[in-house]
Amino acid sequence: MPHKADRDQIRRQNRSIILQALRRDGPLARIELGQITKLSPATVTSITGDLLDQGLIEGFETSEQKEQSTRGRPRSLLRLTPNAAYVVCVRLSVQRLDLALVDYSGQTVAHHSAPLEGNALTSDTTSPRLVHLIRELLTMADAPSSRVQEIGLIAQGAVDVDVEAGTIIWSPAIDGRNTQIVEPLSAAFDAHCTIVNDTNMITEALHWSDPEKYAGTFVVVFLDHGMGMGLYLDGRLFCGANGKAAEIGHTNHMPDGALCQCGKKGCFEAYLSENALSRIALAEPSCDAPSLDAALELAASGNGPVLDGFSGAGRVLGFALARIIAMFDPRRIVLTGRSARALPYMQEGMRSGLEDGLIADLSQNHEIDVAPWDEDYIIRGMAAQAMTRLDLCYKGTAGR
Repeated sequence: MPHKADRDQIRRQNRSIILQALRRDGPLARIELGQITKLSPATVTSITGDLLDQGLIEGFETSEQKEQSTRGRPRSLLRLTPNAAYVVCVRLSVQRLDLALVDYSGQTVAHHSAPLEGNALTSDTTSPRLVHLIRELLTMADAPSSRVQEIGLIAQGAVDVDVEAGTIIWSPAIDGRNTQIVEPLSAAFDAHCTIVNDTNMITEALHWSDPEKYAGTFVVVFLDHGMGMGLYLDGRLFCGANGKAAEIGHTNHMPDGALCQCGKKGCFEAYLSENALSRIALAEPSCDAPSLDAALELAASGNGPVLDGFSGAGRVLGFALARIIAMFDPRRIVLTGRSARALPYMQEGMRSGLEDGLIADLSQNHEIDVAPWDEDYIIRGMAAQAMTRLDLCYKGTAGR
């Protein structure tokens, strides 16, 4: 039995490798699949045969010639069947609900959005509202609900969630506490439902976009409304025992320091959130409407006090990065998010914080990158994580 289990596990892994290759590089001929995946022709033929029977992939012929010696003969290629499965991605913010539908090939095929005004959501109405909006999204895309296999929800902002229980404990977008999410959505669509962390999804998206560059152990620091962190540890996304790992934003930087949005004092987020960076604009007495854009404009004009403010924030960021490097020894740290626009004015302070926060032996062998912010990172990461699960075991239309 152990040998059979080992063989089944290897076959599932090879199946996943083939599906991911088709999603990333397809359409492909079988010989090309073998070259990309390094699997034997017999393995490729056997697994793709099963996938064809399950309706997860489809074959077609193209007029492109195979080789000069086979002039006139079309190429036989394989591609993923887009409507074999769907993933629904939901983003809950204070202002609105945003939904996206991703098909099995990894393409986003429909978007839907609903504004939220006042206390538009309560603990009792949130899940029914989500079910209604998901059904509207599926109708827009002419996608059957039976093909929805995964639903992922991100609750953005200063939100407290219980990932294991599938509930939002508290959110500024919801009037009430302990809002049930996973159980009602799973029941309504017979789909696997999860509450996910936005920075974790950005981390997954970067790994999916370039698995060679973003591999091994690397870290994403998300500078946005708050401050988040995603950690890839030894080739796997690390979420901790309760899905709340790597909360660098709420690690204490300064005991009894600045008040954070979480209610505690001295968190890194209290110095590096969008609100904190926006207040730097108040260093200019004539500024009566502080915002990050205003602070950046003043910095660009050479305003000394504002530049000093950004340098001070950069120094705090440098201490945060020093702590991350000392704890996890990542090969790469990626800085991204809407507030990362301020990084050009924070670089000098960040270097200073890094130098003072790390001993010399720990300050080498890592790279710090800045990734221009893209809202689609989160959706791509959610879809990539969901597809990884489906590729291992989903049996397609044959299994419904």
